[in-house]
Amino acid sequence: MSRNPAQRIADVLEAVERCRRYVAALDGDVDLLEMAEDAIERNLQIIGEAVNHLPAEITGAHPEIAWPQIRGFRNILVHEYFGVDVDILRDVVETHLPPLAEALRGHLAAD
Repeated sequence: MSRNPAQRIADVLEAVERCRRYVAALDGDVDLLEMAEDAIERNLQIIGEAVNHLPAEITGAHPEIAWPQIRGFRNILVHEYFGVDVDILRDVVETHLPPLAEALRGHLAAD
């Protein structure tokens, strides 16, 4: 099933919100920590996959976003899953996802 750009943006924004909620559990007990890591990794994969299918007119309109790195991180999560550190996940969620969400929300508002 093919998804249009607006649906892909909605997928990214939903996954960003989930990551934001789940990152709080990284400070919890061990069982919650493992579940939060798994949930964040899965949603970061969704973000990377959705971004990979956004048309150039969307990504080109937001050069401040590191699109190749988002796509590349998705590949790391999928193919080198054993090397992902929880501190990196936290940094991605807290530092890099808010500007991505802001850019995509702005894009939707402009349409």
